[in-house]
Formats: sequence, structure tokens, C-alpha cells
Amino acid sequence: MSTAEAREIQVRLAAQVSRTNEVTRPRYIAGADISVDKGQATAAVLVLAYPELAPVDTKVVVGELTFPYVPGLLSFREAPLILRACEELTVTPDLVLVDGQGIAHPRRFGIACHLGLLLDTPTIGCAKSLLCGQYEAPGEIAGSYTEISDNGEVIGAALRTRPGVKPVFVSIGHKVDLASATRWVMACCRGYRLPEPTRLAHHAAKGSLRVKMGAPA
Repeated sequence: MSTAEAREIQVRLAAQVSRTNEVTRPRYIAGADISVDKGQATAAVLVLAYPELAPVDTKVVVGELTFPYVPGLLSFREAPLILRACEELTVTPDLVLVDGQGIAHPRRFGIACHLGLLLDTPTIGCAKSLLCGQYEAPGEIAGSYTEISDNGEVIGAALRTRPGVKPVFVSIGHKVDLASATRWVMACCRGYRLPEPTRLAHHAAKGSLRVKMGAPA
């Protein structure tokens, strides 16, 4: 499809994103990330048991990227491989943290929203950089956050997950509200800037994961 058609799809599907929280007591939380090298991508989805955050399943898929790199349209480029990895999971996650944007997106439809709708699963966008909007720096204490606003609308939160490091940018993906999304990202942190689900998925996509899978509870 053309980039114009992709943008039209985002605008249409953004209206279907649920901003109502449906996450209560997740037993399994997944992280999704993708690594790209010279047009070939490696997508990884890793499922952890909560609250232990012990890995119980991971799937890695390698393939070619067929959609061009266009800022704001990364889900059309990356989501197909991530979905392939999700299809191979033997453990179904109750919540998925995505390394990317949710509604903190110019058309309020980042990759976390796209995956959430297609999987019909609660998702949270937890990005390392800001795509749109403005925010004030949160306090230095871990757990401090400030709202991200764009054209008068609150679209996310800048969350300090570790003292002395840059915040991460949290936004609604699907079937979650912002307060819950921020709380779950912080609950999944274990002393690093990134929450464990996406941090470990990043290592899996890079081929540097050094943990053993346990048996699902």
C-alpha cells in the first residue's frame, strides 16, 4: 500500500482503540521488540510470569521488511514479523509491552495500538524516545512521571524508571488507561531504564539473550 493509504488506515483504526483499562491481575506479561540490519529484521516476543518476571516462553522470527522506513508508519514495517512471533508462542500473554509508541503518535495509532487491535490484547507502548508532544522533566526519583501533551490532549507519560537516566515514554496501546499503563511499566522494572519484558525482548532480537526459559506456572 502507499504511505497515504497507510495513514488513512491509522486514522480509521485509531477510533477502535480502547482506552479503558482491562488489566487486573496479569499472570503473563510479554515484551516485543525488533532489530533491523540491512533490510533484514529479527522480531522477538518474550513472555514472563508475573510477578516473578521469570521468562517462560520466547519466539524469534527473522524475515525481510517489505514496507519502507517512514517515521510514524513503523507498524506497517515491523508488525508483520512481530505477529508471526506471537503466533508461535505456547503461552498466551495477558498484557504486552511494546518497544514503541501507542497513542503518543501524530495520528494516535502507533505500533502498540496496531498490535493490540490485531491481537485483541491489552498493550502498552513504552518507547525510548518521544515522537510527538511536549512534557516537563519528571522528578529524579524512580516512579516519578509527568504528562505528555499534544494539542491540548494528554497522550502519554514521561516516566523516570531509574534515577539519573532519561525517562521512558509510556502511552496507551489498547485496553488499558494511562494510569494503569504507567503503573505496569514501573512494576516491570528491575533496576534498568527499560522494563524487563522489552529489555529482554531487545536482547532476544539482538541474539544476546542469556536467560533460560522456565516452565509456565
